[in-house]
Amino acid sequence: MHYVTVEGLSKSFGEKPLFENISFHIEEGDKIALVALNGTGKSTLLRILTGTEHGDEGKVWIHKDVTVVMLEQSSRHQPGETVLQNIFDHDHPILNAIKDYEALTDPDAPEPDALALSAAIEKMDALNAWHFDAKVKQILGKLNIHHLDQPVDKLSGGQQKRVALAKVLIDIGFEHKHTLLILDEPTNHLDVSMIEWLEHYLDQENVTLLLVTHDRYFLDSVCNEIMEIDNSELYIYKGNYENYLEKKAAREESDRSSTEKARNLYRKELEWMRKQPKARTTKSKSRQDAFYDVKEKAAKRLEQQQLELNVKMTRLGGKILELKKVYKAYGDLQILRGFDYTFKKGERIGVVGKNGVGKSTFLHMLLGSEQPDSGKINVGDTVVFGNYSQQGLVIKEDMRVIEFVKNIAENFPLADGTKVSAAQFLQLFLFPPEKQYTYVSKLSGGEKRRLHLLSILFRNPNFLVLDEPTNDLDLPTLSILEDFLLNYQGCIIIVSHDRYFMDKLVDHLFVFEGDGVVRDFPGNYTQYREWEKDQEKIKTAPHKPAEVAAPAPAQPAEQKGKKMSFKEKRELELLEKEIAALEQEKKSIDEKMATGSLSYDQLQQAAKRVGEVIGLLDEKGMRWLELSEMAG
Repeated sequence: MHYVTVEGLSKSFGEKPLFENISFHIEEGDKIALVALNGTGKSTLLRILTGTEHGDEGKVWIHKDVTVVMLEQSSRHQPGETVLQNIFDHDHPILNAIKDYEALTDPDAPEPDALALSAAIEKMDALNAWHFDAKVKQILGKLNIHHLDQPVDKLSGGQQKRVALAKVLIDIGFEHKHTLLILDEPTNHLDVSMIEWLEHYLDQENVTLLLVTHDRYFLDSVCNEIMEIDNSELYIYKGNYENYLEKKAAREESDRSSTEKARNLYRKELEWMRKQPKARTTKSKSRQDAFYDVKEKAAKRLEQQQLELNVKMTRLGGKILELKKVYKAYGDLQILRGFDYTFKKGERIGVVGKNGVGKSTFLHMLLGSEQPDSGKINVGDTVVFGNYSQQGLVIKEDMRVIEFVKNIAENFPLADGTKVSAAQFLQLFLFPPEKQYTYVSKLSGGEKRRLHLLSILFRNPNFLVLDEPTNDLDLPTLSILEDFLLNYQGCIIIVSHDRYFMDKLVDHLFVFEGDGVVRDFPGNYTQYREWEKDQEKIKTAPHKPAEVAAPAPAQPAEQKGKKMSFKEKRELELLEKEIAALEQEKKSIDEKMATGSLSYDQLQQAAKRVGEVIGLLDEKGMRWLELSEMAG
């Protein structure tokens, strides 16, 4: 089914066009990533598709049966609105029934009225809403959303973003059959386990998707097409992120070649134009018009030339940073329990762990803005910290971008004794000359993040502390930042949920496992996840007796998968029985819940068990399919 057609769409703010005469289509089942520099129109294009903004020229057609649902970068809610009211504000009979039931069974709510609870259960049963309720519970649980009676405006920015994401995911389950889901930076404020769950969820769901994301593993896993806005034009690439990089490089090489040809032609045509008399023939008028086309092409701004920066870093002494028997806790939350570590020159450490385990607090302690409960943190005399925090850019008064950077320093020193000017450094981080004279207050959110990062690096620190540096940064800026950090000779410690970024930069990880335990893992994030999965398999594997027969020799590759082993045949038989038993259990629980005779606690347990049974059915069903294919 044809969902969306955009033809000849243009949009400008002031004299600068965001995009000009762009056209594209979205078909049912498409999963498209939108890529562009911050401030070049990504969010504007998304808002045009939702109807909250309009283009200057062109047409946008959306099929009448298609519903557009969007997750914006900033969440929207009414003052005093609770999490429950925000998530279930969509007027749908099943959602209303679940909302009433969840409000009555919320653990934080007082003991419910028996008649009201019975009526809510009857309504759930009449609408066959238990399956949907289990799905709602799964979404809320995976996004760590509890205590539904809390006011949304009392939550942190990250919690509000997760509530907004949960609302969108729940809404698309109850919308019309045909839904276009638009997500603007959905992985911001999610920990890695949440991102991996969301990847799987969107991959499994039959959803048509348009998203903006800086997370390249997420993009690669979820999307099958990439649209890029570059110099006000739209380019479309089928396939994954690797294919996009290859095709983009080929396009830019072609652009360089054609632009050089245009410049040569431009010089010849300019000479001809100057020789022409004032009265021109029709033929010369035609050539004159062509001249202006060639001039525009010749003047086309290519991708900013990358400056190879060999940074002249402030010298690091022998003593850098030592932590000795460090303890830190907030009430019952134990962050560090006797942590010891001595930093070495050039170390690149990633910090990972679930939200709320104390990663940012750990960084604050290194910087001296938080003090340990006990133990010592000794910082070397030569250490110059560069702290990129989630707080973002703070300026006392509005000023132009170039003025802001020059207030830090006029030049950036290089190792060969030369210097890069503030203007050149800005160009490296994709602030062209015309953008450098824009007021900081007029920059987009992503551009402000980019300027904040640039201002940290421009101070020439020798120990970088980066707390979620990739949030809201566009892919071109991330690529430049990674290149800069790969050549950086100082120490780097990074807290980030961007797995691609971490894999590319870090040598080892501090894994915050909770309860004050920090594991020093020798490898990057992908290697850690593989190790973690292996550990999980070892834990769940059946216990083997001390003496076992020698393993059978491995089968040749061509024989593998042709014949099921006895163990696999037995597993298939058992799965069929287990799936039947689970389906019967689910049916039995549904019937009990529908009677209205269960107590509040029994209802809670029953609803929880239904969710567990549905999860087991999915898991065992997938294994049954796998073994069935082997059985032929």
